[in-house]
Order: sequence, then structure tokens, then C-alpha cells
Amino acid sequence: MPNNPERNMGNGAVQETTYDENLTTNINNKRPEVKEVAGNADAQNPILAVYHRSLEELEKMPVIERTKTVCPECKLIIDGTIYKDGDNVMIRKTCEKDGMFVEKYWEDYDMYIRMRDFNYFGRGLDNPNVLLKGENCPFDCGICQRHKTHTGLANVVITNRCHLSCWYCFFYAKEGEPIYEPTVEELEKMFISLKNVKPIPANAMQITGGEPTMHPNVVEIVKRCKKAGFDQIQLNTTGINLGANPDLAVKLREAGVTTLYMSYDGVSKRANPKNHWETPKALDAARKAHIGVVLVPTVIRTINDHELGAMINFGLNNLDVVKAVNFQPVSLVGRMPPRLREKQRITIPGAIKLIEEQTNGVIAKEDWKSVPYSGGITKFIEALSGDFGYDLSIHFACGAGSYLYKDNDGKITPITRFLDVDSFVETLQGAIEEMQGKPRWQRKIIAAKALLKLPKYIDKKNQPKSVNFASMLTSVLLKHDFESMGVFHTRSMFVGMMHFQDEWTYDIKRVEKCDIHYAMPDGQVLPFCTFNVFPEVYRDKIQKQYSIPAKEWGETHANWSYASDKLHRDIKALESDPAYIRTYGQMVDYFALPVNGGKHVANFARPTDKAVVPPIVAVAKSVNATAPAVVRTVAQKEDSCGCGGHEAKQESKDSCGCGSGKGGCGCGNQAEAAGDSCGCGKGGCGC
Repeated sequence: MPNNPERNMGNGAVQETTYDENLTTNINNKRPEVKEVAGNADAQNPILAVYHRSLEELEKMPVIERTKTVCPECKLIIDGTIYKDGDNVMIRKTCEKDGMFVEKYWEDYDMYIRMRDFNYFGRGLDNPNVLLKGENCPFDCGICQRHKTHTGLANVVITNRCHLSCWYCFFYAKEGEPIYEPTVEELEKMFISLKNVKPIPANAMQITGGEPTMHPNVVEIVKRCKKAGFDQIQLNTTGINLGANPDLAVKLREAGVTTLYMSYDGVSKRANPKNHWETPKALDAARKAHIGVVLVPTVIRTINDHELGAMINFGLNNLDVVKAVNFQPVSLVGRMPPRLREKQRITIPGAIKLIEEQTNGVIAKEDWKSVPYSGGITKFIEALSGDFGYDLSIHFACGAGSYLYKDNDGKITPITRFLDVDSFVETLQGAIEEMQGKPRWQRKIIAAKALLKLPKYIDKKNQPKSVNFASMLTSVLLKHDFESMGVFHTRSMFVGMMHFQDEWTYDIKRVEKCDIHYAMPDGQVLPFCTFNVFPEVYRDKIQKQYSIPAKEWGETHANWSYASDKLHRDIKALESDPAYIRTYGQMVDYFALPVNGGKHVANFARPTDKAVVPPIVAVAKSVNATAPAVVRTVAQKEDSCGCGGHEAKQESKDSCGCGSGKGGCGCGNQAEAAGDSCGCGKGGCGC
């Protein structure tokens, strides 16, 4: 198997990562191995130093707060200390049996404090299905009386079969394991159970797996979900089967699916061997079916963290169907070497900082707000209407987001650049307090007065030319008229972060506020970070009771085997497909437009075959007739591999022509015919 390029970890420490990149079957089925190549500079490396403090140094670190956590080895509930280490927020814990553990919690102390200001307790469940007080949290879950947040998004697993075997996946059916694939009737009971939650029944459903499109009755399952009363139905998928069968996407849309929650780990094939080739056809299938797409990258430091800006740019290039890019910093579940965990750990602010760098400041860290930030708007609508509303009161460290608006000239503007969100929310909060105890007619007057102040919070100079934001937001808040968001919706894209916990980062204060819940066949409802982090207690243990042994499954499903479920792809055919050529060959580098600063986005991905790239100027004209060419290709003179900013040296032995054979483009790999380790293919670097 090929090797990843050597990567400089800073201060002289260089590491080499090897991984199995079988591009035809069992994709990404082996966790990367790490071998120290030269030196051990952990104590000085800014990324790794925080893991290698002495006990004396740790005891001097300022304590932020104390919590309960778990030992990652024996799972004993122990005390945890969240503390400041330079710019990082860390968590440390000591188990009498297994010793001390230190892990990154957040990679920006100032952002942590700013986000924490919007933390609040939401409305829990009036009818929890476990009548316990949660004293043994997280090991007496189900959900109990201690839980503080209702179900914001319900998850139901309809199969554990998958056509991929990604090493960082929470779970899929591995060789010898039983098959979990509930019947339609069993799943319908779970849907109904979730709708009976009080005071706020679940309204948004994510049908997940495994790969849910492998369930033979997936369309009927969606129909039953819709019949149970769910208005928002997401399908968590790789998109591969839908791209191959667009009619299935149409049937799913007709059955009730509103969103494809689609894995997408990078624009280049090196970063995304999962579904790089199939994504163009999956997007076309979504277009045909009129289903919106959320791209969901699992972010792993040193694996695909260099393409965060490029992934946002990819979403903007497909804004007609892509409505969000929701990054998920990897949850490092399961046993793994400490050195590898330290290297691959990335947190929400760590990813946000990289996005700022990779979009040349167009999306800055100040543009992001924590999820509970939206609570002010929710509570305003609730106070005005007098009805309970969806309350996104999750823990502030769990998620963050922002909205990007793309104007007619290609200018990309985060919502925070033209709306003073802080002052706006503060005004709403004042109105909420004033509305308390008032009759409905008085509440309406108070709300109207508050909204009359809205225009002064809008920067008309920076407001997109194609939308009247004050008018739109007033209609939404006063009339609940979400149709008025039409123009904004078609030109905007949500960028989000959701960081699930693992044993190393576990904070019980976070899990008791989780609003992403799994329903189980036995009636339990479980927070995401108990269901997946402790599979031996919850997910695997419960699902095993409703699973079919592999031998029995094989007897009732002719010609089935684990291998037969796995994906086999023809890369040459996929790369010659018109959808692939159009999607990757006609991408605009929006961050290189003059209105966005005119500087190429870092790691802007290029097509692999220069022969299929359309004329540059034709694409540029479609965006802005006066804009310079912003579609970079492998044929441009600036760099023979299209990396940008590096002079080509064709005489060198470097396989992508970058020069010196060791990193004119940071690649320096020897090419292989199809799917080489840096994704160069036949000349397009993708580094």
C-alpha cells in the first residue's frame, strides 16, 4: 500500500503516516499507523506540547471548572478538571487504577469563554422513560430525569450493514458480527415512541445506519416515519447508492425525505477516498429529486484538515442543492495509541481557525456562534406565541455555526458582517423579560417595538444587495412566515460544527444537555454521546438482542456475504463521467474573486485530468464578467500540478511535477497509475 507524505509537525519533529487506501473495496478499513521518523519534540511542538506537561506544571494551570467524567480505560466515573493551558482549554482526570489522562477540550480559551456566556438550561422531558435521577450518569441512561434538553434531532438506525469500512466510523457490521436490520413494524414503533415525548415531541428525524439505503424497505420506512408525524426527515448516507440509482432518490423524496445528510471528507481523492468519485452523481440525484444536501465532513488532523476551506468552496459551487457544510471533528472512540490520538485530535475552534486561514479571513472565528446562541430567538418566539418551541439548549461546547450569503457578484458574506447579532439578541432578551405575564395583545406590541429597532443593527453597507434582511427577519419573528426567507435561503449556506465526545473528552455536563437522541427497539431513548461512546453498555448490547446471527442471515439472504455488501468501483469510468468532469472541472474559486480579496483558497482542488478541463474564461464569465480567471487547472503556467504559488520543475523526478521530489507542492510522492497516495492520479495534485 502507498504511504502518505511525510508531514512536518513543527520544531523539527517529522512523522510518517501509512494507511491502507484500497480504492476498490473495503475503503478506509485500517486505522493509520504512526512511526516517529526523526526527533521527539513533543514538549516544544505547539500542537502536542499540552499533552506532555509534568504534574507540577499541570497543577499550576488555572482551573476553569470541575466536572464528572470517565476513565477511558476502565470506564469508572471520576472527577475531571477543565483548565487553561496557554490558548488551549484542556481536561485532565486521574483514575486510581489507570493513572492520569490529559486531553484537549477546546483549542481557543477566549472563544470558550465567549461561547460559554450563552450556555443555559433548556426544557427537559416531562415523561422520561427511566425513572432515575441520573446519579450514575452516563451508565443509567434511557433518558432519565436528570436530562435537561428535549429531543432536537431523533436518530433511528435501520441497518448496520454498510458498503464501506471507514476506520473512524462509529459502527458497521464487521466480519462475524450479527446483522441488525429491524423490520418496518419495529421501526414504526420507535417513531411513535419518539412522537410521544413531552412537552415537545421530536419533529426532526435522521434515518441512519450503517448505510440506510442498503435496507430493502427504506422507502416504506420513510413513509412510516412521515405518517408518524415527522416533518423533517434526514437520510444519513454516503450518497453512493443514490448516485447510482437516481430514481431511488426521487422515491425517497416522495416518501418524505427532506435532506440528505451526506458524508464528504474532502474535495480531493486523497482526502476523501470514501466518496470523492461518486459525489457528483449523488448531487445530480439530489437535484433530480429536489432534496437539499448537507455535506458532513469528519475532520481529522493530518488527514483532511488542510481542505476545510476547499470543502466550503465546493459547497458554494453547488449552492443550488448544497444547503450546509456541517463539520464533525473526529470522535476518537476505541483503543488507539496515545501518540496517534494526540496527532489526530482537533476541536471545534481548531477547525474554525483553519477555516479562517484557508478562506483568507473571509470566514473569521468571530463569525461563529455557539448553538445555544439561538436560544434568544427561540425564546422570543415562544414568549410571543405562548407555545412551547424547539429549544436548542445543548451545551455550548458541542456545536457552533454561521450563515454565509453568496451575492450576485460572487461575494461571500457571513451573516455577522452585516447583522450586529449580539445587540439584536440582547434586544430580544429585553423584550422576553418585558413580555412575562402579559396578555397576548400586549406581547405583540412589545415584540413589534423590539423589532422596530432591528434596522439599526443592520450594516447596510455590507448587507448583500439582493436581500432586504430587516424585512425578512421581521416577517419570520412576527408572522412565523418562513416563506419570506426564500431569497436568503436560495443564496445562503449554513456552515456548522458538531463535536461528539469520546472517552478521553467526556464531560457529563455535556451529555446531560445533549439534544441528539437515538431511539432503541426496547423503548429506550439515548443521547448520542452515551449511545456511541459506550457501545458495550448501550448500542451494541441492545441491538444484539434484536440482531440476526451472520450464519442465519446468510441462510435467508441468498448469495450474501460481508464482502458482497462492499463497494467495488471503476475509477476510470467514474472520472470520465460527465457529472464528475462538470463538478470538479468547472469549480470556481470564490475566495479568489476580487470581491472576496482575490487570493486563492488554500488547497483549492483541481480535476485529475487536464484534458477534460473546460476553457477557464468561460467559467469566469459565468460568475462575473469582469472577474479574472478563478478556475485553476493543471494546465496553468503558474504550476504544472496546479498547486499555485510553486514554480514547476518538469525535469525533476517528483511525480506531480512540483519540483525537488520532496514537496514543491508538499507532496513528493511517487505516482501510481490510479489513486496514488497523494491523489495525483494523472497530473492533478489534490494536495
